[in-house]
Amino acid sequence: MQKKKNTTLKELAAVLGLSISTVSRALNDHPDISKKTKENVVSLAKQLHYVPNLFARGFRSQESHILGVIVPNISHLYTSTILKGILEEAEIRGYRVIVSESKNNETKQAEMIQTMMQFGVDGILLSLARSISTVDDVLQVLNRIPLVLFDKVSGKIPCTQIVIDEEGAAFNAVEHLINLGKKRIAIIKETENSYNSEQRFFGYQRALQEHGLPVDEKIILGTEDISLVNGRRLTNILLSMNKRPDAIFAITDNAAIGAIKALNKYKIKIPEEVAVVGFSNSVNSTIIHPALTTVDQPGEKIGSTAVKYLIDEIVNQKNTITTKTVKIKTNLIVRDSSFRA
Repeated sequence: MQKKKNTTLKELAAVLGLSISTVSRALNDHPDISKKTKENVVSLAKQLHYVPNLFARGFRSQESHILGVIVPNISHLYTSTILKGILEEAEIRGYRVIVSESKNNETKQAEMIQTMMQFGVDGILLSLARSISTVDDVLQVLNRIPLVLFDKVSGKIPCTQIVIDEEGAAFNAVEHLINLGKKRIAIIKETENSYNSEQRFFGYQRALQEHGLPVDEKIILGTEDISLVNGRRLTNILLSMNKRPDAIFAITDNAAIGAIKALNKYKIKIPEEVAVVGFSNSVNSTIIHPALTTVDQPGEKIGSTAVKYLIDEIVNQKNTITTKTVKIKTNLIVRDSSFRA
């Protein structure tokens, strides 16, 4: 069976004996077109199942009302909550969204940026791949259309950036452990010094310093892949020390859950002997035993805020590039891994 071709504006115009521009304006409810003509055009468009070509319309008007979104890992739970906020806010404001995944690959990220530009999006929301050697491709976008970074960001890119208050969140988490009486608090962090990892590490250091506790390099452990497996592996290293920690702060829930599994294996009491705090409030944080104390990241708010700032820049485009960092507050969810009755 032969596929049917999409009906075009030209075909609608030919059937009705009107110009293409008149048909286009009628479909867009232009005030210069009579009510009768609009009704005839809309009726025929429905009859012939006409679907407007958004890209062609955007090319003509210089506005597509489409936003491009690029994320490192689309299957990540936190990313999905951010995307929910993006999609809902974009719909409210009359924009459609194209979502793509860089798979944490710098080359793939550059390809996706180029694809978004070719699609004629009005602006791009970008969460950076984990390790990038250059930001030149991103800087080139800024010279052409608005771009807002969210979650995974970089100080090398002068644009609006939407993040949680990473340092403040980590400070509160570590201070919570200190208030429980913990004095030797280890951290499991990333070795690649991403923005998120660095800020959380700064918060960890500041909390120790402000409470007069030493920052001991021996219990600052890093890994490239901040996963459950590596959380368990690094916790085993901490437990093998002569002077082991009495608390562990992991910068992801996965690593914290790995830590709890290691502690449970050796029947170490949590939180009496070693307390554990994670970061992100994932679904698994309530499934593990004991339930994990963790920083709740408001993903939907990150997404909706990013859309608001991007559309504001699209609507009010200026010759100068907007540079600001918007920090969203977080909450510490206290559960059994650090709660002492």
